[in-house]
Amino acid sequence: MLDEVLHWLQPRPNALYVDGTLGLGGHAQAILEQTAPSGRVVGFEWDDDAAQAARQRLSGYGDRLSIVHGSYGDLVPELAKLGVVEIEGLLVDLGVSSLQLDRAERGFSFRTDSVLDMRMDRRSPLTAASLIAQASEEQLADIFYHYGEERQARRIARFLAEAREKEPVATTGRLAAIVAEAVPRKYHPAKVHVATKVFQALRIAVNGELNNLTRLLQTAPQVLAEGARVCIITFHSLEDRIVKQAFQNNPAYEVVTRRPVEPSAEEIRRNPRARSAKLRVARRGKSGRDAMCSRGSKEVQKEDRT
Repeated sequence: MLDEVLHWLQPRPNALYVDGTLGLGGHAQAILEQTAPSGRVVGFEWDDDAAQAARQRLSGYGDRLSIVHGSYGDLVPELAKLGVVEIEGLLVDLGVSSLQLDRAERGFSFRTDSVLDMRMDRRSPLTAASLIAQASEEQLADIFYHYGEERQARRIARFLAEAREKEPVATTGRLAAIVAEAVPRKYHPAKVHVATKVFQALRIAVNGELNNLTRLLQTAPQVLAEGARVCIITFHSLEDRIVKQAFQNNPAYEVVTRRPVEPSAEEIRRNPRARSAKLRVARRGKSGRDAMCSRGSKEVQKEDRT
């Protein structure tokens, strides 16, 4: 959703922006072009492979690009280390990148049988395989239900618990096979692999994705200049709900897009993975305290009129 991001983020020359999910650098490159000649981008990327690829791709922009090897959840402290006090805009494109999905050894996909890893930051000791080995049956069921919205969560957790007693569940192929065995045929979606929600749930749990997103949305106003825009692209309902509620309930944000912006039919044709993307946009308004005082004053005036 490059065109949509540029339209809503409105990057301007010589300003500083943060790309919270640098990936291979496509969005960052477009922002650097829009903010020439001296605009800057700080890119957060916790996947070392992606960070290296982006660094190479964007090497021509010199010190206009800074790369932080870490999570967007640490936005405020990491910017402080760089001496950055205020930014003019923030972009976060959530989900798994093509780089991660297409490399079997990363263990994000069930399309090929490989090690069950799923770590975005491979400095972390927790893998999907170790999570399955360590978590109780009840904990696994909660992960599948809350992070994957999987209705067969308890049955799948039971099958996994029984399977790991015989042999560790260490590969993507074995996990997918166990899920397929656990879920009755009548519950198999016609066009979606039966293990899709389980893989999503494990990935979210391994990487603490929802916690990171919540922390980002809570702390970002500390470094957003007044009027700065925040563009968040989500790929499933859990993320979208968190973003929607944060924009609506945090008085530091002013909602720009009342309804999520979706990709065009042409983009979905070019990139089917974009079909579930939703872009929500807010801007930094008054400080949280001022906004709360303003809202409180309006409520008092309303009471006086009644």
